[in-house]
Amino acid sequence: MSLEADPRWQRFNDSSSPCPCCGRVFSGVFDIGFDHPDPWPHGNRADSGEDVLSAGTDTLSADLCRMGEHRFIRCVLHVPIIGSDQTFAFGPWGSVNPQNFERYVQAELEGTLDAFEGCFAWMMNRLPGFEMKDWLPCNLLVPDPGQRPILEVHDGAHPLARLQEDGITFDQLLDIYAAAGQDIRPHLLQS
Repeated sequence: MSLEADPRWQRFNDSSSPCPCCGRVFSGVFDIGFDHPDPWPHGNRADSGEDVLSAGTDTLSADLCRMGEHRFIRCVLHVPIIGSDQTFAFGPWGSVNPQNFERYVQAELEGTLDAFEGCFAWMMNRLPGFEMKDWLPCNLLVPDPGQRPILEVHDGAHPLARLQEDGITFDQLLDIYAAAGQDIRPHLLQS
């Protein structure tokens, strides 16, 4: 069933229709990214105002992180939205072994990411709206060398793996936004 007839979806995608109670406007699906992997103990890079946040030998950039013996790559985890041609994405970090990290960095420097066959990664951010007791096992893939790598959840029993395959409803998307501190549901119901 298409979302086009849903008045909430219409308001959500219409930046010319402000909320009558507060004037807030929406321009459609927005992604939820993470400044750093959850285990990173040195604060937010964005808050620091630095392109690279360093603490001793630990470093964090917008796309790569080294923390002790651990290596992380910033990724994207896509989830299709049922009833539309759009996708929602989280921007979590994947933990990879140091050899795969170095292969990825080298391929990026040489402009040969299209030859990087991917690797195993642990998703290292707890995603709002999903109960995660442990880090999720994933495939880290580079289908488009001009974009961040993607994560595909391994654990077929985990709800996130099923949603990556089947998609989420608009209500589930709104619940994720609410869990992330962006509860926009009341603003979409105003007339």
